[in-house]
Amino acid sequence: MLHTLLRDKFSDKNIILLGFGVSNIPVAREFIRAGMGASVIVRDMKTFDDLGELAKEFAAEGVKFECGIEPTKDFTCDTSSAVIFRSPGIRPDAGDLTNAIKSGAILTSEVEFFCEHTPARIIAITGSDGKTTTSTLTSLILKEGYKGGKIYLGGNIGTPLFPLLDEIGENDICVLELSSFQLMTMDSRASHAAITNITPNHLNWHIDMNEYAEAKYKVCGKNTSRLVLNATDNYCRKLAGKTGAPKIFFSAYRDNYEALCNGIGAKGIFLRDGKIILSDGKNEKILLTASDIKIPGVHNIENYMTAIALTYGIAEKDAVLSVAKSFGGVEHRLELVREKNGVKYYNSSIDSSPTRTIAALSTFKNKPTLIIGGRGKKTPYDGLARELYLRAGAVILTGETLAEVSEALESVASEYPDSELKIFKEEDFSACVKLAEEVTPAGSAVVLSPAATSFDKFKNFAERGKVFKEIVKNL
Repeated sequence: MLHTLLRDKFSDKNIILLGFGVSNIPVAREFIRAGMGASVIVRDMKTFDDLGELAKEFAAEGVKFECGIEPTKDFTCDTSSAVIFRSPGIRPDAGDLTNAIKSGAILTSEVEFFCEHTPARIIAITGSDGKTTTSTLTSLILKEGYKGGKIYLGGNIGTPLFPLLDEIGENDICVLELSSFQLMTMDSRASHAAITNITPNHLNWHIDMNEYAEAKYKVCGKNTSRLVLNATDNYCRKLAGKTGAPKIFFSAYRDNYEALCNGIGAKGIFLRDGKIILSDGKNEKILLTASDIKIPGVHNIENYMTAIALTYGIAEKDAVLSVAKSFGGVEHRLELVREKNGVKYYNSSIDSSPTRTIAALSTFKNKPTLIIGGRGKKTPYDGLARELYLRAGAVILTGETLAEVSEALESVASEYPDSELKIFKEEDFSACVKLAEEVTPAGSAVVLSPAATSFDKFKNFAERGKVFKEIVKNL
């Protein structure tokens, strides 16, 4: 089916892939398998040699590579008959893309094409924080408690689903984690959709918060029959007023239906006396006891609320309890690495924004030492600075954001005259971990929670986390 579909839709078109990465490599491979390798043009900023052996294999199958260039500029083929697959990190209006679309080019992406053509039900999740854990929980609950078909996890997590179009059937469910980058050009086909929250993030890529929020809103489409929203998030409340999709509000910071839904006709999930409760305004039902959740933190209670709201009525209730008691968390998200001399070391390298680090910090009672720093995203650090004075014992600043976070700490220092927060600055990443070992007392913790991206020193957050774990294991 997939290869026939590709030939039917694109046999007379130039196929342009912007970037040779995780999302576009499987696209190129399937075009080759469909016998259309010669129609594919890969454009990438890296040199051909830097793209590795796979690029050489694809080139031998007829794929043309245009390397060492800005991929969105100066197209060498007729774009009036082109289909352009963009990598998520490339803006849809970058370079000459706008003119290419005006001339007749079709702009899409791996996940967008998949969503347009899969017969399966789609459950889509986005948000500034928590979307990976929520997506993982949603898929695990469905795998445990849905008997009607198979469960697939993809989008911004897991395996690209494009090559699986032939395999996935109408009784299956695809759980998709979607970033604002991916959503910018999508028309959602999700039957169930969720936004965990919308806070300042990726403002080095988006024009402003309005564009960022509008991209997130696209997770909800005309066929969405259940929209799950964070009741205490202002941007989520705004979306609630814009769409007629049936809604479920959630918050671990509300303990009754009225406070949660505030007059908006919706169902609600809230936390009262340690119980996660679903209400329609008249009847209440206990869904889960919070103490049964293995992973720590109020933010993870809200991740469970979101996953439960998405799967309620599809998966059996016992599946939620089973997952809650067994799921130990996603790698690089408050991942316990080891305990040494009474100090626990946690890898939370995924924390690439201040709000994620604030959430991580809130899970610790004994003031931990945080390692913070990386490449910034033009997000404010004042709120994080205040939380550090209140909740942390020490902070070690590093990376490109060192000065920026330091300035934020200095700007609010006068508000916390009694704080005993120790502030250190260290450029070398390995030295940061060793310094943390020296300054952290027994009974506390060391947490890598950078509040920034990894791209100043590492290729991605996973590499940063793995390096941290290796250093910790060798202490």
